[in-house]
Amino acid sequence: MKRFVFSLAALAILGGCGAAAKGPAEAATDAAAQIARLPLPQYFDCLREHGGTVIAAHRGGPDKGFPENAIETFQHGFDRGIRVFEIDVAETKDGVLTLMHDDRLNRTTTGRGYVSDTDWETMSGLYLVDNDGKRTAFHPPKFSDVLLWAKRTGAVLELDRKPTTSFRNIAAAVKAAGAGENVIFISYNDDQAAEIAAIDPDLMMTASAFGDRDVAKLEARGVDRDHLIAWTGTDKTDPAAWRRLVKVGVEPAFGTLGRAGERLDDTYLADGNGSEYDDLASEGLVMIATDFPYEVADLIHSDDVGREACGR
Repeated sequence: MKRFVFSLAALAILGGCGAAAKGPAEAATDAAAQIARLPLPQYFDCLREHGGTVIAAHRGGPDKGFPENAIETFQHGFDRGIRVFEIDVAETKDGVLTLMHDDRLNRTTTGRGYVSDTDWETMSGLYLVDNDGKRTAFHPPKFSDVLLWAKRTGAVLELDRKPTTSFRNIAAAVKAAGAGENVIFISYNDDQAAEIAAIDPDLMMTASAFGDRDVAKLEARGVDRDHLIAWTGTDKTDPAAWRRLVKVGVEPAFGTLGRAGERLDDTYLADGNGSEYDDLASEGLVMIATDFPYEVADLIHSDDVGREACGR
């Protein structure tokens, strides 16, 4: 908290140079707004520099009565303090970008069949089903509407491209919405990272990297390290890699999510403590992707540190 107070004071002083003096409350409000408007690369730099962490809600953070990949679910999570939402971008038969994790509609909607065989008129009339199998009042959203929601709230969307669409189509939608400061593209190999960078080098992305050599390889393929978050897997924590990445100015990310009974989320939350997540942050981890964002947000302190220092 002391660090946050200092940063507000510093911004207030800088903002006052050459202008009429403002009262403490007005100056603090202006400074807080300045922090909230940090460009996305600077926002992650701020988290790294202040020891803050963000929680990334897998599939948008489904909860009881709130299905995965729904705007209503994102708002539910945002109201609970979540700021990063991993979502799945797919494309309908007639070329409309929507959100859907599976190739088929059966598990998460009242529909049947493949997303790629379904037009938007049919898709938009379906109802989403929560993880307990209960029908909700919510419909699959257009990706463009999700982007507008993110711009309005300041949320960050991690974009997982599904096989029905392309990075180029997703990037075009992001550009049309003016939402470049609200998205992070997910890549699963160096070829995909290079493809994203070739479309627009200013797009933030996650790509696999465990140290400066991996970062240098990505840079050689057009990836800007200032727009890179280093993904370090889900199987085994690697604090040494996180420290190496932090040393070269790249933010590390790690996932505690996965198959029930095998994921680290189950191990860390078994005692109701969750101190292991703060331990990850103390080792330099900047983003934690989890299947239990609400529980993790309630238990850890490092996300509060990040919010106080860096906004959003």
